[in-house]
Amino acid sequence: MAKSYVKFEVSKDVAGKIAEALRLAKQSGTIRKGANEVTKSVERGLANFVVIAEDVDPEEVVMHIPTLCEQKKIPFGYLPTKLDLGKAIGINVPCAAASIEKPGESERTMKDVIAKITGKSTGSAEAKPAQAAKPAATPKPASAPKPQSKPAAPAAQA
Repeated sequence: MAKSYVKFEVSKDVAGKIAEALRLAKQSGTIRKGANEVTKSVERGLANFVVIAEDVDPEEVVMHIPTLCEQKKIPFGYLPTKLDLGKAIGINVPCAAASIEKPGESERTMKDVIAKITGKSTGSAEAKPAQAAKPAATPKPASAPKPQSKPAAPAAQA
């Protein structure tokens, strides 16, 4: 039975490229591992790509991550098992989720994976769409100070 947080299927070819991107980012870039660190990375807008294991149990541990990624417009993908994800990031224990913050040498591989997952080609201008598309703030007009309801009392004379 597919988990409820898995929003799409990832082919073995794409899963292999995801693992390769994680290995390269581990060597030359910055990654975050674990559901809590990935959540913080996404919330702060630091993540460039998020990977989630498909076999997390209980699934509530990572259930919020795909929705959060969609809200922040951060691409994400899946690996079949927690053990595969752990091995891809260079640890000997299972890992539920990982994020690439600074891709390093994995940038090209990461962009290829994102293009295959989303069906769009990514250019260098689209590396951080969440920060690039911020509209300029419009200044509010200054309002006149409100008049006091009671006039000031005259100074006492001695």
